Amino acid sequence: MPVTRGSIYKDMMTLPITLCAAAAAAAINLWLSVRIGMIRGAKKISIGDGGDMELIARMRAQANFIENTPIVVVLIAVIELARTGNIWLAGVAGIYMLGRVGHGIGMDGGPLRFLRGVGTLTTMLAQLGLGVWAVSIALDM
Repeated sequence: MPVTRGSIYKDMMTLPITLCAAAAAAAINLWLSVRIGMIRGAKKISIGDGGDMELIARMRAQANFIENTPIVVVLIAVIELARTGNIWLAGVAGIYMLGRVGHGIGMDGGPLRFLRGVGTLTTMLAQLGLGVWAVSIALDM
């Protein structure tokens, strides 16, 4: 049977949960970058942090996102590959991304500073839960 473009795509795994998580991560990373740029522009700090604590906090929020998100997205992908995605995996991905937004907002301090801790906790729990889930799949094979 000849292979057509349509038949190739029908046979490929699309990993919809992973794709959505990666898209959300890209959007959040862009948002975190824009927030840094706003401070840089307002305070005329083009390189480094200029010792400005507000800029340092926003830079750390993005750095923390970049430090944690790749492993979470990889874990989501391998779990989805091993076990077709389900509502629980989608839920973990969504809660993780919401937690990262909360962390970014909480890093600004003020009345919403508690969101930093919420974001940190959701990050730790997501990594722990996804890691345990991945190991349980590996041991079940």
